[in-house]
Amino acid sequence: MTNYTSNDARRLEMIEELYQRYGRQTGGQSIIRRLRFWRKKYAWTIVVGSTALLKRLIDIAVSGAMLLALSPLFLAVAAAIKLTDRGPVLFWQMRVGQWGREFAFPKFRSMVVDAEKLKDAILEQSHHQDSVTFKMKKDPRVTWIGGIIRKVSIDELPQLWNVLKGDMSLVGPRPPVPREVEQYSLADRRRLDVTPGLTSPWAVAGRGDIPFDQQVDLDVQYIESQSLWLDIKILFKTIPAVLFGKGAY
Repeated sequence: MTNYTSNDARRLEMIEELYQRYGRQTGGQSIIRRLRFWRKKYAWTIVVGSTALLKRLIDIAVSGAMLLALSPLFLAVAAAIKLTDRGPVLFWQMRVGQWGREFAFPKFRSMVVDAEKLKDAILEQSHHQDSVTFKMKKDPRVTWIGGIIRKVSIDELPQLWNVLKGDMSLVGPRPPVPREVEQYSLADRRRLDVTPGLTSPWAVAGRGDIPFDQQVDLDVQYIESQSLWLDIKILFKTIPAVLFGKGAY
């Protein structure tokens, strides 16, 4: 299976630079060698582009089908949330996507209505100490119905709409909030080189139990070795990760 990475543009720039440096030697450069160079360059561009297009088509087909198939579940969850505390069904938040572009990110509301205002008061209780991410076991802001839907990641399902729109992909690094990105180092920003995903390598490896630095390492490994086959494996690993709820809180 052909691999594709977010560094394809950079690699093409490197090829171009090598050509400019070594490909314009006076007198000795043959037409055949030049044609071979351009053939390889555009063949690589076509392969990378077609693989990315196939990934996008899969995202559209799967997210669209799941939105239709899960619509009864969506209605049931929406009714349960509305009946328990009469607040809004969805919680909207700004997230950071590829190359720093922000987009609106929906979740089924699993916390009390003023959860974001209460967050500052409990930041020191984060399970991820000395980290840019906030994770807390037994978060007091979580409602009883919220605890159930968070355990099996039902609260994340509205993001299928983002996948359908193209803000997200089925697989990729999870999109961070702007507040976290402000604390990113240059190395951490490597996570923003690709379209964020509904599920990710660290999400299937332990979710909230994975510390931030390991999340970055796993995301970078994914970015540098992307393939459709790898995406399929991560999607299949997501099923037991969701069912057993490891690291979900």
